[in-house]
Amino acid sequence: MALVELTDITKRYRVGDQEIAALNGVTLSIEAGEFLAVIGPSGSGKSTLMHLLGCLDTPTSGTLMIDGVDVSQASSDELAAMRNSRIGFVFQAFNLLPKFNVLQNVELPMIYAGVSAKVRRERAFAAVERVGLSHRVENTPLQLSGGQCQRGAIARALVNDPRIIFADEPTGNLDSKTGESILQLFQELSEAGRTIVIVTHDNTIADRLPRRIVMRDGKVHHPEEEEPL
Repeated sequence: MALVELTDITKRYRVGDQEIAALNGVTLSIEAGEFLAVIGPSGSGKSTLMHLLGCLDTPTSGTLMIDGVDVSQASSDELAAMRNSRIGFVFQAFNLLPKFNVLQNVELPMIYAGVSAKVRRERAFAAVERVGLSHRVENTPLQLSGGQCQRGAIARALVNDPRIIFADEPTGNLDSKTGESILQLFQELSEAGRTIVIVTHDNTIADRLPRRIVMRDGKVHHPEEEEPL
């Protein structure tokens, strides 16, 4: 079985007296160890898709399997447990707590998982070292560059040893040189066997990854299926 399996997934929202179809019959699979991009214009459904894949929401209909677990109709507590144990997130805005230093920020997911203080500190430092930020463990986000903040966010995503990492526009707030170094870090993580999904609107990033999923109008777009004009 694939690490992630979506079968005929729909997601609808009600806005006033209107029903909006954000996803409309999405079927796809992601294998363990894949490094791929989800790409599409604003309103295409890619952000909604990431929310479902990241167990931040459940579909209106269809089946969503993650690591062998059906989360299609999971409760909020079950979704939270899945996120904390099997999924890591990296966001464009980093989402680091400004009053905490790097090590404390990286430790946070383990606090929610009930890991002891000693083990938390050891695992957090190992994750920070993995992303090349061990010389900045005592610094707060306000004392770091954008690239260093993103490395801290990646360390936090890695610390619970998740099966899959979702990165939402991870280079969007970075200059081109710093963004390149972050993509290289994701490449290294991929080569080490980590499953990584990058959500982006940037074709230059998507073109560099082994696989891309193109979203249009709430569906997975398959250009090869289009009839020629």
